[in-house]
Amino acid sequence: MPCHEFNELEYFSYNSFLGDYKVNFWGYSTVNYFSPMIRYSSNGTCNCGRDAINEFKLLIKEAHKRRIEVFMDVVFNHTAEGNEKGPTLSFRGVDNSVYYMLAPKGEFYNYSGCGNTFNCNHPVVRQFIVDCLRYWVIEMHVDGFRFDLASIMTRGSSLWDAVNVYGVPVEDDLLTTGSPLSSPPLIDMISNDPVLCGVKLIAEAWDAGGLYQVGMFPCWGIWSEWNGKVTQI
Repeated sequence: MPCHEFNELEYFSYNSFLGDYKVNFWGYSTVNYFSPMIRYSSNGTCNCGRDAINEFKLLIKEAHKRRIEVFMDVVFNHTAEGNEKGPTLSFRGVDNSVYYMLAPKGEFYNYSGCGNTFNCNHPVVRQFIVDCLRYWVIEMHVDGFRFDLASIMTRGSSLWDAVNVYGVPVEDDLLTTGSPLSSPPLIDMISNDPVLCGVKLIAEAWDAGGLYQVGMFPCWGIWSEWNGKVTQI
């Protein structure tokens, strides 16, 4: 399950049947991709959250002592900020049109089924994702990642610009926002990164927008697929 800092109060409301309050422990509404969920840690709120980081590192270290590999379930397809009516927590306030796939009038594309779609192949966003993954490998020593709704990571960004993405114009470039890319820049960057190419990469090869890539995920020879079970491609 995801353990990035997430919004467990996303659907907070009174549950009259059980007489308590609904809290989201599912973990798929990420708030901060560079910090572990501090409330999963016994000392998470201590030392400005740094104790949660140390505790997470200790968890990985103890798992490795027992020859157990640790894989993170990561959610780069959407964030906790929801659609255009959602809260402003981080990315929306920094640059809404860079971090999310937007229609011309500002509506959010929703290939994730969760209100927004992370603009994964925008140059700024894909560098952010690669930096984040490298952090969890280099600093936290995780062994690999399972990418939730990974097909979103293969979709063309809004404000598509072939010159900006590839450095050269593309003849007959008719790609629109969300179009599947045969050579997604983000997947290329992850696959050829000197740190990330050495860990296990597992794609959930579909998304809520109907893009189904099981057996066809752009893998560069090093990706596996999640189909309820992990299979190598």
